[in-house]
Amino acid sequence: MNHTFYIAMSYGITAVTVLCLIAWTWLDGRARRRELAGLEASGIRRRSAKPTEVSQ
Repeated sequence: MNHTFYIAMSYGITAVTVLCLIAWTWLDGRARRRELAGLEASGIRRRSAKPTEVSQ
């Protein structure tokens, strides 16, 4: 038996692992954006956001 099977399996496992990490990062980013939108809708703002002017 030559090393073709071993090399093909190594590339296959690596490709599946990288695709899983990409999917996980993408899904987590979507969840964080939804979480931020919910917080902003409830009135909580990010510190980096410019403060709104308060009229007295």
